[in-house]
Amino acid sequence: MKHLIYAAGLAGAVLLPAAAAKAQDASWGCQVLLCAASQNPSWHGVQYCIPPMIKLIAAMSNPGFSWPICNEANAGAPGREDYAGCPEGTKIGYSQYGRDGNRGVPDRCVKTLNTCQTHPGLNGPANQAGVILNRRARDGEDSCIKEISSPRPRRADPWYFDIPNDQGVKQRHWFNLNL
Repeated sequence: MKHLIYAAGLAGAVLLPAAAAKAQDASWGCQVLLCAASQNPSWHGVQYCIPPMIKLIAAMSNPGFSWPICNEANAGAPGREDYAGCPEGTKIGYSQYGRDGNRGVPDRCVKTLNTCQTHPGLNGPANQAGVILNRRARDGEDSCIKEISSPRPRRADPWYFDIPNDQGVKQRHWFNLNL
């Protein structure tokens, strides 16, 4: 965050060298970046941030919209990930596949389970120990491998900026554009 304030101050100083540099003097791109990176409170709770973020949200619906960039912060345009990761032990899955076989939106979490019971034809120690044999699907027979899927959690803050800190290591800052 210190890097962001420095970038906003630098942007303001370039624009108004005779006056003290302030965050509101920064370029629109730096204002958006500063506001989006605000965490506690989020930009919604920072009075200064409301006008530039509302301006951004309105501009996004215009044809040919181009995200305002803060060159001084070296962050570029934001990214977006609508879905959070899946819980441990599951993998990302898809609820729909296109007609051409392409995958749709990765909106499911899938867990693969082996649901086979002990083979009924076994007698003796193997059967008593609960050995599970992997049966394969033949002639319409069900497989023992089942996939259980659940909706993948959606992120409350799907947008992010990767902003370099003082050591140049990029840190991810999540935000939303909900009013």
